[in-house]
Amino acid sequence: MQIDNRFFEHSTLDNGVQIASRNLPNAQSIAIGIFIDVGSRDELPAQAGIAHALEHMVFKGTDQLDVHQLAERLDGLGGHANAFTSKERTCFHTHVLFEDWQEALDLISDMLLNPALPEDEWQREREVIFAEMSMVDDNPDEWVYEQHISQVFAGHSMAAPVLGSQQTLSNFSVQDLRDYLNQHYRGGNVLIAAAGRIKHDDLVAQVSNSAWSADSSAVKSKRLTPQIHAGKHEMTRQMEQAQVVASWQSLNVTSPEKPVAWLANQLLGGSMSSILFREIREKRGLAYSIGSHLSTYTDSGLFSISASTMPEQLEPCLDVLQDTILDVCQGVSTDMVERAKRQLTVQFRMSMDAVEGSMMQLGGLLDDKVIYSPLAWTDKVNAVTHKQVQTFLSEHLQADALWTIAKPYDK
Repeated sequence: MQIDNRFFEHSTLDNGVQIASRNLPNAQSIAIGIFIDVGSRDELPAQAGIAHALEHMVFKGTDQLDVHQLAERLDGLGGHANAFTSKERTCFHTHVLFEDWQEALDLISDMLLNPALPEDEWQREREVIFAEMSMVDDNPDEWVYEQHISQVFAGHSMAAPVLGSQQTLSNFSVQDLRDYLNQHYRGGNVLIAAAGRIKHDDLVAQVSNSAWSADSSAVKSKRLTPQIHAGKHEMTRQMEQAQVVASWQSLNVTSPEKPVAWLANQLLGGSMSSILFREIREKRGLAYSIGSHLSTYTDSGLFSISASTMPEQLEPCLDVLQDTILDVCQGVSTDMVERAKRQLTVQFRMSMDAVEGSMMQLGGLLDDKVIYSPLAWTDKVNAVTHKQVQTFLSEHLQADALWTIAKPYDK
């Protein structure tokens, strides 16, 4: 493994657990994350939503602490603890004062190694997740994007929502959750990352006391590369605004072209001075929300544009959006590329001060065998040429895309 030693230290235990840390000796706090290399794309159809359900349930107590005692212990540290599940990852993280990090790590580790998973708590928490599903349905931006992803990755597990469905969740038992944990929460799937006032040897010693099962017992299916679909996908539903999302196939998370893609995204729709924001919102007032973003996965990626507009402005918004894409393919100025470089440089350098951001970046070791410091990424971004950015934009935006257009019923 190649490591930028200016940024962090790395170790691997005999049981397969990876440990990464970045020491910020003047920080007053430490952020710790336990990353599990499993997400919603690793679920079978009948398991849809189980990774996210388990993420919720490990907060419901351990063998030694009931749900209320665990919550009091976590809150008593004065920081915060949270978790998230994505298509490819589950992460449990906390941010505490530096003198409390051992207790915080022990608590989170105990949640994952010795969860109580009580039946009565699962019956209640399932209703909480149903409410979370309703929140997504009530948010037009999120709902349309979920529908868009279901079409982009149609026929693949990547198409399924991370939350699963009411039907699949209703069928899960506590034993299903425990079996899933025992299968995936094992040494070779685990990365423990920390950033702040912490010494790497101390972190290694603390993690070594945890009873993570060895990698040799881990079972994980090989991920199948998804096909990216193109075409036009139109929908209607009860909402006030029209929503547009378009996605082109793009880079995977280990691509050496990432700095080029970041710059292309930044100048196209990544800021208030970006081309899309200026042309569609500032000059014409055709959309309140307009921008672009990159989604990178282990074996695929998307370059996407999204916009929210009033129904009566949808057609002119789409016309200007498509004209702007054509203009971008014809050429962007050197000044635009240089401005995007400056914006990314500032973002990278400012991220060096954030312990949580640094911890999350270390989680990237589950994606890429090579990880660089923000300063190293700054050098790579500034080495990108105008021609490389223009080529990226032209090749991607002239390729086939999937367009999702959602309108209110009466429009």
